[in-house]
Amino acid sequence: MDDKPALDPEAWLLRHGAEDWIRMSLRELERASGAFAAHNAPAAAAALKRAAGMALNGALVVARRPEWGRSYVDHLRALREDPQAPREVQQAAEAILGFAPAPGSPVMLRTTAREQQLLEAARIVMAHCYAVVHGGVGRKADAPGSPSDPRGP
Repeated sequence: MDDKPALDPEAWLLRHGAEDWIRMSLRELERASGAFAAHNAPAAAAALKRAAGMALNGALVVARRPEWGRSYVDHLRALREDPQAPREVQQAAEAILGFAPAPGSPVMLRTTAREQQLLEAARIVMAHCYAVVHGGVGRKADAPGSPSDPRGP
C-alpha cells in the first residue's frame, strides 16, 4: 500500500509532494547564497526562511503537524520549540529566525563566517526534514519511548 498523500493543487501543503518541497528548498538555498554574494542581506534572510520553510513543508506532508501553522516562519518557530527535535535543529531554526536585517539599512556589518553559519543553519533544518521524509524521523511512530524513537525506548 502506498502511504504517500495524494497531491491536491487546491491545498496549500499538498500542492507539491514531499520530494518536490525538498527540491524547491534547495533552489531557495541557492538564492540565499546568491543574495549574500550580492550583499543583499534582507533578500538572503527571506530566502533562508523560505528554504528552511519549504523543506519543513516537505516534512509536514509526511508527518502532519497542524499546530505548526501555515507560514514558513510559523514552521520555524514551532521547530525551535519542538522538544522532540534535536537541539542542533532547534538552534538552527533559532539562528534563521534571529537573522532579520532591516530593508534599507544604510550599513550592516557582515562577515563571510556569519553568512556561512546562517547557510549551514538552513542546511541543518533541511537535512532534518529530509530525514523525516525519507527515514521516518519525526513521525508519530517516533514518539518518546516507541521502538522507532531515535533516542531509544
